Amino acid sequence: MSPGAGILYVVATPIGNLGDMTPRAVEILRGCDLVAAEDTRHSGRLLAHFGIRASLRSLHEHNENERTGELLDRLAAGASIALISDAGTPLVSDPGYQLVRGAHQAGVRVIPVPGACSPVAALSASGLPTDRFSFEGFLPARAGPRQRRLQALEQEQRTMVFLESSHRIEASLEAMAAVLGEGREAVMAREITKAHETVRAATLAGLRDEVRSDPDQRRGEFVLVVAGAPAASASDAEQDRVLGLLLAEMPVKRAAALAARILDRPRNDCYRRALALRDDSE
Repeated sequence: MSPGAGILYVVATPIGNLGDMTPRAVEILRGCDLVAAEDTRHSGRLLAHFGIRASLRSLHEHNENERTGELLDRLAAGASIALISDAGTPLVSDPGYQLVRGAHQAGVRVIPVPGACSPVAALSASGLPTDRFSFEGFLPARAGPRQRRLQALEQEQRTMVFLESSHRIEASLEAMAAVLGEGREAVMAREITKAHETVRAATLAGLRDEVRSDPDQRRGEFVLVVAGAPAASASDAEQDRVLGLLLAEMPVKRAAALAARILDRPRNDCYRRALALRDDSE
């Protein structure tokens, strides 16, 4: 650590319920020389609620490049700075990456002050496997890039966690059901810790239909937790191997028919898989 350097605290704040503010977070924010906040007006109200009088400096996606150098200079001069976002844990789909990375590079001590985090809260309440998971953040806003991103995740075997907004939740669920499969298990956590919190467990098709039919389920902030793809079984791998060999020599229908006889599997299953393998190779 650099001699005389200050400390950068990365402080989690409540998502909605103010009862989730930790005593340690309050103590740190009261003692810091400066609080770097995503929205100083929003954070000012939060700090006032807890009786915290702090000097606020904005740090958001539009000024992060220019503001980071200034804050690093303050840290190098010995100041203690707390980094907070509008809600939850900083840097989880929020600004602050450049500041934290710059602090490490400058030899400044970085201390996490844990607390609320909506992706982890939704995952813990999902009932889906939590031993391995992938945080995917927000899907692209446009339909084409969104579909391509989901196609890249189609065979992901870990549980996947997404964030989504009210004006894109319906489109995202429709795309997920179309690409990942209507029967894929999922959980939609809406307005976590707030007055209208809901946690729904269903299939992607079920969640899509609920959002379509109920305008109230299109309001607020969302976390989507989606089951990973099932691991390919040995028999699936063998089917792909046999079909791959046959497709190199004959049309799809003939290859599927022969594979069904060789593997003693339904012809329709072999035909659907043969089509997919052919499309992937084109």
